[in-house]
Amino acid sequence: MNTLKNRLKLTLLTPFLLAGILGTLTAHAQEDVIRKRFAEHVAPPEAISNVKKAPYADLYEVQIEDSIVYTDSKATVLFVGRFFDIETRQDLTSARAEAVNRISFSDLPLKQAIKIVNGNGERAIAVFSDPNCIYCKRLDKMLKDIENITIYVFPLNILSEKSRTLSRNIWCSADPAKAWMAWMTEETPPVQAKNDCAYTDKEVAEFARQSKITGTPVIIFQNGARITGLPPIKRLNQMLSDSK
Repeated sequence: MNTLKNRLKLTLLTPFLLAGILGTLTAHAQEDVIRKRFAEHVAPPEAISNVKKAPYADLYEVQIEDSIVYTDSKATVLFVGRFFDIETRQDLTSARAEAVNRISFSDLPLKQAIKIVNGNGERAIAVFSDPNCIYCKRLDKMLKDIENITIYVFPLNILSEKSRTLSRNIWCSADPAKAWMAWMTEETPPVQAKNDCAYTDKEVAEFARQSKITGTPVIIFQNGARITGLPPIKRLNQMLSDSK
């Protein structure tokens, strides 16, 4: 009797199980189509991190490096912008981008950072920065006036070989934090490093590659959230408060 009941249950459930499997296969097929189309027309394959069905507007969400964009199921149109919840006014796109781009602060290679402390340094951020990046310099001018913060600067030398030379000279100076800020905020060049000073940026570059950090500046907060580019001071202060 139990065997018959089990067979009947399986018979009744089979259409639903098949529908679920077919739905999954269809979703994967559409995601593959989107990934292929984007690789052909929008971004290189290695830059396309994830493709998934968005929970609204019958669209698909595509993560390209640290950005979120949207498309239809056949990838015939591209939508670049933000979705907001009408009732709560929450920026759904920004929230999603922050969620997929979070980096654990404990995973950062802090030994490779230049540590700058303002006040008691009770708050902390990490900044991936190129010493020749204009926006990085603007960010440092902003950061020098923020109290009670520890800044871990990771020189990400992507603009030129001159960037690496500058970073090495700063890293090898008597006071790297002072030398970095002097260069970034006043363009006071650091003293040339001695030949016997060991400096490598390979670990920082590898961490950036794995974390899909491809430009500068990038700010990482203690709660794992990140900002790419130069933020308004109001947003920076808000995210510092939220990351406690």
